[in-house]
Amino acid sequence: MSKKILIVGPAWVGDMVMAQCLFKLLKQRDPHIVIDVLAPAWSLPLLARMPEVSSAIVMSLGHGQLNLGERYRIGKRLRENKYDQAIVLPNSFKSALVLWWARIPRRTGFRGEMRYFLLNDMRYLDKARYPLMIERFMALGLEQNETLPEVYPVPELHISSASQTTALANHQLVNPVRSVLALCPGAEFGPAKQWPENYYADIANAKLQEGWDVWIFGSSKDHAVAEQIQQATQQRAVNLAGKTTLEEAIDLLSLATVVVSNDSGLMHIGAALNKPLVAVFGPTSPSFTPPLNKNAKILSLTLDCQPCFQRTCPLKHHHCMRELKPIQVLAAISSVVSEGM
Repeated sequence: MSKKILIVGPAWVGDMVMAQCLFKLLKQRDPHIVIDVLAPAWSLPLLARMPEVSSAIVMSLGHGQLNLGERYRIGKRLRENKYDQAIVLPNSFKSALVLWWARIPRRTGFRGEMRYFLLNDMRYLDKARYPLMIERFMALGLEQNETLPEVYPVPELHISSASQTTALANHQLVNPVRSVLALCPGAEFGPAKQWPENYYADIANAKLQEGWDVWIFGSSKDHAVAEQIQQATQQRAVNLAGKTTLEEAIDLLSLATVVVSNDSGLMHIGAALNKPLVAVFGPTSPSFTPPLNKNAKILSLTLDCQPCFQRTCPLKHHHCMRELKPIQVLAAISSVVSEGM
């Protein structure tokens, strides 16, 4: 009988993409293993494009909600699935409660928030040994003190031509015959991670002049910024921010020639689609959550004040982003596109 494992997934887009490294590692070790993921509803289109995942189970509670009664009911329902093991990726107390109430015999996770009695396969995180987030995720899929594989599995989203066609039709787009520049100017973390919108507009105009199409992606929170970029291109760029579902955004990004992004969830999606990618880092560090794509170029300065990991620039000058000029990004675009040919 195949081993059944439940994984409590992360709450953020980029983290969920990187969790696929764990899913792939588990499948490499046991091709017959059944992997279910307990995850927020928004992540279902993402998990549906990961063939390693057998089933995505909706966590009905939002990020930060405790609601003990609902967590108990979810755990009780999960008992029917008779999981052999659970791995909890978030480090919070509440994220492990469901596993306890589900009576899953082996419950694996890192020590955190006084959840000693909830986990019976407690791991102690050695940040020096596992500097990357994906290493920390994959370590939970191994036995205690077992070494990670020499070659890491990387995220790889599977896209169907039918879903691409549907997404194009839904947004009155045609299957591109010209090169497409995909811009992802938003960042859920905060404005410090956002490369200036006028810089995005500069590279959009440069590529439009070369005969490219430009599509701008993001959530509803990014629509205003995307609107400014579109206006700076005299409406020639297509503003999709806040207009697509996550499913549609993934499928449309898969049609791009190159993706330019801040350090964001869409950056990780672009990398998992194996797109030529230019990633702009400012207050955060690529040493923890880099885009996992051989054809990605990371642009970051080496200022004394970075990385600060702040949502807004504490020095009020935002030099880590403002001193990264459009000409540098345009050069990087040319480099990754030529390497990807």
